[in-house]
Amino acid sequence: MSYKTVGKILDSMDYSKRTNQKILQAGEPRPDRNAQFEHINDTAARYLKAGGPVISIEAKKKENIGNFNDSGQECRHKRDPRKVRDHDFPIEELGKISPYGVYNLNDNIGFVNVGANHDTSEFAVESVSRWWETVGKRAFPNHGGIYITCDSGGSNGYRARMWKYQLQEFANRVGVEIVVSHCPSGASKWHKVDHRLFRYISANWKGKPFVDVRTAVDLIGSAKTTTRLEVICVRDDTEYKFAENVTDEEFETISSLKYRLLEHGITKLHRHKLFALLFHN
Repeated sequence: MSYKTVGKILDSMDYSKRTNQKILQAGEPRPDRNAQFEHINDTAARYLKAGGPVISIEAKKKENIGNFNDSGQECRHKRDPRKVRDHDFPIEELGKISPYGVYNLNDNIGFVNVGANHDTSEFAVESVSRWWETVGKRAFPNHGGIYITCDSGGSNGYRARMWKYQLQEFANRVGVEIVVSHCPSGASKWHKVDHRLFRYISANWKGKPFVDVRTAVDLIGSAKTTTRLEVICVRDDTEYKFAENVTDEEFETISSLKYRLLEHGITKLHRHKLFALLFHN
């Protein structure tokens, strides 16, 4: 029996090739997990209806700068394949880049701040600040506050004191109220910034190595979609200090820090994961 006949039989039995689905949660499921998503969706819908900016933020993994191999294919002459280095050992003098994405749900606009230094909480807030100065304050003159959704770890994690402190400094500087909701652990694949911005950026640079930072900025900024996604990409050469700490005295200056717990019978065990942060000047 030929493989074509086997394929026809499998097709008649409703079989087809399927990719794996990341659905099964590792460990014990959180009882309030769905309530967290409902809270985020309801809050975002309320801001969107009122015309307030809703942004989803995330830092993409660091990328090596240099003539390195990149997965994917590009259209080239069949006798002229792109020649790249046979190993991905980083080149110290060229370094790496840290793309930090800000996706605006209101207007399908993506903003990427390409840092050439550490992915720190200060860098995360600076990326939001640059989005605000470049896009936000002009697009939302009567904003009434910014709603931010992000994951629960990393430079913008719910435990990061520097992230909270820098957000308060940003709110004081621009005179805007900021509400932050952290998604549950392991939920980054559902972030709007991930599947509405970074997936198209990654597809745009497939097969094209980042030979220098300028090339990386151009490739990121040229990503387009049929839904008219617009990507604004800027370069950030600021030297961010790694492992900067916030003193207790500095943390106490966040006088407007409030915890908004969901009203869904939250247990004490999970309470630390279920808050939104409110910052205002």
